Amino acid sequence: MPKMKTVSSAKKRFAITATGKFKRKHAFKSHILTKKTTKQKRNLTNSATVHGDNVASVRAMLCM
Repeated sequence: MPKMKTVSSAKKRFAITATGKFKRKHAFKSHILTKKTTKQKRNLTNSATVHGDNVASVRAMLCM
C-alpha cells in the first residue's frame, strides 16, 4: 500500500496544540477591510480551534 500524503493546503492552514487540538485562523481578514469595523477586525486576528465536527477531516488531511 502506498504512503499517505498530507494535503499541502491543510499543513499550511492548521497547527496542532500541545493538548492535541487544531488551531486555525479566522476567515474574512485578507481584503476589503475598509468596510469592516475595528472591533470586527480585531476579533478576527485571534486564532481559534477547529470545531469538533471537523476534527476528523482535518486529522485525515494531515495523516494523523
